[in-house]
Amino acid sequence: MTPPSNATDHNTSTLASINPYDGSVVGEVNITPGDRVPAVVSQARRAQPAWGAMSLDDRRDALRPLGRLIQDQADEFARLITREMGKPINESKGEIDAVVGSFAHKLDAIVEALSPEQLDDGTTRSTIFYDPFDVCACITPWNFPLLMPHWLVIPALMAGNAVVLKPSEQTPIVAQRYAEALNGLLPADILRVVHGRDDQGKALVASEVDLICFTGSRETGKHIMTAAGSGLKRVILELGSKDPLVVLEDADVTAAARFAATNSFRNAGQVCVSTERVYVPKAIAEPFIKELVRASGEIVIGNGLDDSTALGPMVNARQRDHVLKQIDDAVAHGAQIAFGHTGHHDNFVMPTVLTNVTHDMDIARTETFGPVACVITVDDEDQAVTLANDSEFGLGAVVFGEPGHASEVARRLHAGMIGVNKSVGGARGAPWVGARQSGYGYHASRDGHRQFCQPRVVSWAK
Repeated sequence: MTPPSNATDHNTSTLASINPYDGSVVGEVNITPGDRVPAVVSQARRAQPAWGAMSLDDRRDALRPLGRLIQDQADEFARLITREMGKPINESKGEIDAVVGSFAHKLDAIVEALSPEQLDDGTTRSTIFYDPFDVCACITPWNFPLLMPHWLVIPALMAGNAVVLKPSEQTPIVAQRYAEALNGLLPADILRVVHGRDDQGKALVASEVDLICFTGSRETGKHIMTAAGSGLKRVILELGSKDPLVVLEDADVTAAARFAATNSFRNAGQVCVSTERVYVPKAIAEPFIKELVRASGEIVIGNGLDDSTALGPMVNARQRDHVLKQIDDAVAHGAQIAFGHTGHHDNFVMPTVLTNVTHDMDIARTETFGPVACVITVDDEDQAVTLANDSEFGLGAVVFGEPGHASEVARRLHAGMIGVNKSVGGARGAPWVGARQSGYGYHASRDGHRQFCQPRVVSWAK
């Protein structure tokens, strides 16, 4: 292969990555001027035909060494993830495991999904080809700074597209290192990186790309969809959520409360499928809250680089302020703090348990993306389902209870993914999919991989 060109356009303006734990500078990248973005896209488009002409097997073979490259740098990547966005080092290692552990299977699954499909109805034979769109824009968030670029970039590349990656300005260094590893395996200009803030993202969306893949807030997703509409560009959007946990009277209360603590506070609540609303019958509310408070008090808070730390800082002061404002507003409207009323400092928000939460409070309706568990007591499961569905979001949901009973309740929830006595993640091959305003299109699975392609049907008479 030809050696890759520079993944980032260089100029005198730089973007500094700041460690949210102590404010130190992790590193800097060069900002791509907004008026240079169309040229970056054009360079990717010129490079794409040769990459798209390769067979699926050849593209898989070209990308296969990436898993070993990341594994060989696992410690460095883990520390960099923690330093850039604050998550505990063990969670950073878990993010790397999620990239590396399933990589070979992911490549094979994409080859299977995108291989030509034959149809024959007796009079006509058709072949369905899954061809590249040409240039795909991937715009990724900061909360999983390695995994999210990986989720979007690899299916796009395997489909034969050239990719222009615009990572979050909060975590540019991890994404740049990831792109550098990939660019060592790819022809020149097949993967380009655009660094910057909103202006660069808007310029990329407005450029002559064919497909826009975005993971981030609902508000930004709406803007992207509107901007893409004028050119009828294809979009794949994974957006925010307000995931509910429904606890049934026949649930294991201790297990449900422990899950609520883990899923509300993991990565300081900065996970798209964090539990943000907990519906508990009045009959078991007291023991549930007691166990949730106990579990919250066991969480070790501190520098993410310490192995014992289970909760690090929020990614920045703006996100911290949003969470604290929601807590204060809820308390002002009658919510009570069962745990976490003191100790917030710097970019740290202490794990917080709120009770007496009602649906007229902002914290029950607007995404928090912080370490807050809101407990809402209900009369029965019908009220719990009604309130859980009383949201514009619908990414994930969880039900705890006797498995058969909980499964019946799960089918009544308006979410793309529902876990029964577990998190929302499905079996290998299941899609990662949102409902309502939490998603437009989806990832993984045979059909998810095909969304990075243009189906083309060639038919002839027998």
